[in-house]
Amino acid sequence: MIKLLLVEDDPTFSYIVQSGLQEIIGGYEVITAANGAEGLKAWEKYHPDIIVSDIDMPVMNGFEMIERIRETDGNIPILFTSALTSPKDVREGYKLGVNNYIKKPFVPDELDAHIHAILKMKEGVKLRSENEHYKLGCFTLDAKHAILRNDETGEKKILTAREALILQLFCENINEVVERKAILSRFWDTEDDFFASRSLDVFITKLRKILADEPRIELKNIRGVGYTLLLN
Repeated sequence: MIKLLLVEDDPTFSYIVQSGLQEIIGGYEVITAANGAEGLKAWEKYHPDIIVSDIDMPVMNGFEMIERIRETDGNIPILFTSALTSPKDVREGYKLGVNNYIKKPFVPDELDAHIHAILKMKEGVKLRSENEHYKLGCFTLDAKHAILRNDETGEKKILTAREALILQLFCENINEVVERKAILSRFWDTEDDFFASRSLDVFITKLRKILADEPRIELKNIRGVGYTLLLN
């Protein structure tokens, strides 16, 4: 049974989603919260397997809540459910560490499919990276725990699961070109979706900033093809 934290300020919609998920075969244990502040407390108390959250909420919105969670937890999958799907909102969410979006309105079965896709990807990361560490100049990537450690300063940067997975892919293909469409297909299950493409741009920009302290590393754009992680 999947333990799910649902953060939604509309009580009627929250009830519909909760009831629908609990009726699905295999089942969900659904914990509800009415805003981001309540969501933070529930996350700390119940340790859910996944968070499904609205964005526009009173007291604390979804963006603020996710930012707080990602300060200490880069692994828990987070799915935004919102009518706010402008490119700006999508970029902001992925920048903060959300794993995916689902646009309202939706039916519980549709949400269930998104949840299982995210959890399947997470499990795949876990199985592939159980004992894998990657050395990148002064950095060591601990793929299992989604942590990038600076071996010279001891500083640790917590990554999201998808950031760790994309960086792991580059590490496995160091100094080789990784096609953009292959990244989109593998991590977003598409090759040409607009929002997925823009979110990949956000991830690449963030990874470049994360790696900026090591001058021997360059995440280079190969125009029209993809990217290559160069280690000199």
